[in-house]
Amino acid sequence: MFKAIFTNSSGILVSRILGFLRDLMTASALGANIYSDIFFIAFKLPNLFRRVFAEGAFTQSFMPAFARSSHKSVFSVNIFVNFLSIILIITLLVNFLPSLATKAVAVGFDETTIELAAPFVAINFWYLPLIFIVTFLSTLLQYKHHFAISAFSTALLNISLILALYLSEHKSQNEIVYYLSFGVVIGGILQLIAHAIAIYKLGLCKLIFGGFKYLRVKSKIIKKESKKFRSQFFPAVWGNSTAQISGFLDTFFASFLVSGSISYLYYANRIFQLPLAIFAIAVSIALFPKIARFLKNSDEEKALGYMKKAFWFLAFLLTASTILGYILAHEITWLLFERGAFTKEDTKTTTFVLQMYMVGLLPFGLQKLLLLWLYAKEMQMRAAKISTFSLLAYMLFSISLVTPMGASGLALASTISGFVSFILTIKAFGAKNFFDILLNKYAVYLVASSILFTILLIIFKDFLAQFVS
Repeated sequence: MFKAIFTNSSGILVSRILGFLRDLMTASALGANIYSDIFFIAFKLPNLFRRVFAEGAFTQSFMPAFARSSHKSVFSVNIFVNFLSIILIITLLVNFLPSLATKAVAVGFDETTIELAAPFVAINFWYLPLIFIVTFLSTLLQYKHHFAISAFSTALLNISLILALYLSEHKSQNEIVYYLSFGVVIGGILQLIAHAIAIYKLGLCKLIFGGFKYLRVKSKIIKKESKKFRSQFFPAVWGNSTAQISGFLDTFFASFLVSGSISYLYYANRIFQLPLAIFAIAVSIALFPKIARFLKNSDEEKALGYMKKAFWFLAFLLTASTILGYILAHEITWLLFERGAFTKEDTKTTTFVLQMYMVGLLPFGLQKLLLLWLYAKEMQMRAAKISTFSLLAYMLFSISLVTPMGASGLALASTISGFVSFILTIKAFGAKNFFDILLNKYAVYLVASSILFTILLIIFKDFLAQFVS
């Protein structure tokens, strides 16, 4: 388990380091203004669909269904063809009606800004079908316990965007956004090529080609399996949507605030996502195939044993990351972004937004782990109900906090929704299971180490104050 976690964490860390370099260059080139907002809007729309449909819901529904299927080749290709067809239709619609798609994301933009952003939205959306194919291939690789390509290939997108920023140096901000948009598509193509090579080397081409070969002949045989998958998938879509729809609504509300608010949320969320990705997401990806197989074989005790190890591994890492991110939020933001067009005032605002996000890191991360249990047991409908209550909490607190607190209020609303979701997920996982994990000596170690780490960081912050204004 820990080998797979290390592989995922290493790959995600490499990608995130490159991502921060990309964000550093973006902040320097565009700052926090209308052009940075436009690019983040254009990139956000395909990413919203990617995270909801292509990655979260698809993987978590497809993996258990694929493990149980008696006709894996035909079943997998049937699902692939159906979903890719739908995604291509959506992509074409967005390209035919880019202004409408842009307005759906950023209602607060005026007509001039929407027309300016629309072409970039159309270009960026081609990333969605590419990344869906990547996700499908990645799920097959994960089933075979091969994680390296999927973990490290995400760096290719960041490399593509870094090169786009380098090549667009000294050009106008409008041209820079064009370069970035085409860089997104090229990054998706590179990820697809990397996964195709891995599939070929692992001998999985036979499974895919066999599925296409016998799809028409055997489509009726897998009809029941496909129907069950779809019945699980759509609740899973909703169950995976809370964070993504919250991000969508962040953009919606922020588009009514001062220029740059969307960018403040983006930059702060990028920092917040680093520990979430290299720890919580890496653990979840590595653990999910094992949990799905154990529960498929009715070996619940062994599955809970793995969950316990992963829980405390995450609890220590995420608690340390929360304390570090909250106390040193200003210093981190200053170090990463304050240069070029990114001003001292931008740093101050982004710092407060980041602190509001960091408070929710622990519940968000641990909930991702507990959700594995629900998806492996095909309890997608229960996860969907949890997501609904979480989203309602987010909307309620966003409306309440956006006026007095601005962009930081939206980040705090997201954090509160994370706590709501975590508590409801514990109930679904089973309070007894949860407290069996929680009540042991590690809890005392966690509290003691957290207090000591907080004191050390406060002292360190005072030391840094003479260097960071």
